[in-house]
Amino acid sequence: MRPQLTPVLKLFLTALCALLLTACGRTPLQEQQAYVFGTRVEVLVVSEDPEQGRKAVAAVLREFDRLHRSYHAWQASELTILNSAIFSGRPSESSPELAEFVREAQALSKQGDYLFDPGIGQLIKLWGFQADEFKAELPSPADIKAWLASQPSIADIAIDGQTISSRNRNVALDFGGYLKGVALDRAAAILRQQGINNALINIGGNVMALGSKQGKPWRVGIQHPRQPGPLATVTLADGEAIGTSGDYQRFFEVDGQRYAHLLDPRSGYPADHTQAVTVLIPAGPKAGTLSDAASKPIFIAGPDGWRDMARKMEIGLVLRVDRDNRIFVTEALRQRLEFIGQPPEITVLP
Repeated sequence: MRPQLTPVLKLFLTALCALLLTACGRTPLQEQQAYVFGTRVEVLVVSEDPEQGRKAVAAVLREFDRLHRSYHAWQASELTILNSAIFSGRPSESSPELAEFVREAQALSKQGDYLFDPGIGQLIKLWGFQADEFKAELPSPADIKAWLASQPSIADIAIDGQTISSRNRNVALDFGGYLKGVALDRAAAILRQQGINNALINIGGNVMALGSKQGKPWRVGIQHPRQPGPLATVTLADGEAIGTSGDYQRFFEVDGQRYAHLLDPRSGYPADHTQAVTVLIPAGPKAGTLSDAASKPIFIAGPDGWRDMARKMEIGLVLRVDRDNRIFVTEALRQRLEFIGQPPEITVLP
């Protein structure tokens, strides 16, 4: 039995730094890393004023820490207070920000047929994926069956102004599949307010680009789900975001079978038909949020439903690797990719 945690999408930070630092005399690079949202985050900014760059990065990391502490699903936070009230059958007065998060997450969940559903916190806990470190241990079938019988969903939540209640006491909100994307959008806004127009933000594989790197687009790598190194690289234009959901980020193995953190609320078990889904989101006010939330329902929808799900969510740039290592990519994204080494056999879809 082997638990494992690896990055979803690896940036070529070493290469990027080397390229940028060659021009340090003109536009120095400021970089800082931290551990937030249960993952590594990296912020790189290009600024002619090093002090301006450091202050901007510090402001971003402060916001990340605030979001992490305020909406942690399992440690004392505003979200755990709300979950406790839901479990007790009581309405709870929330902050305007939390109420807006719940509304937005409800809308995204509905759009994805609730395959992405932040209301399944109890199921996440049954599998042990709420922790940074988790055991290679299966939940009992009886517990899964009991959870399925109650059918908890974020759709059960009602919001009246800032008062939040639920018709189902078994709903437990967990923003783990949503908040990293929100944080990307917040980071972009903060950096621009601070006068930073060229930056790269990476939150555990959800990446947003601002501006360019010495006049050239930022380039990031898409990690191969079963091999070391990248499967391909892609350039990101100003304001674009990319996100990957993979079964190699958080998983454990029991008797040679992999159980990943991407849970299908229809079955109560991890989706096992897909290794990775990458989505590229055009620039927009919610590009970061979509990069996090949209990859999950497409991943869980599986071989018969992923393409329809992508269309339903209006996501046109998608790459999927199935459990048999077959690669499927939409034509729009294929035109943007540069594969590493010998191009693999791929199926291109409209």
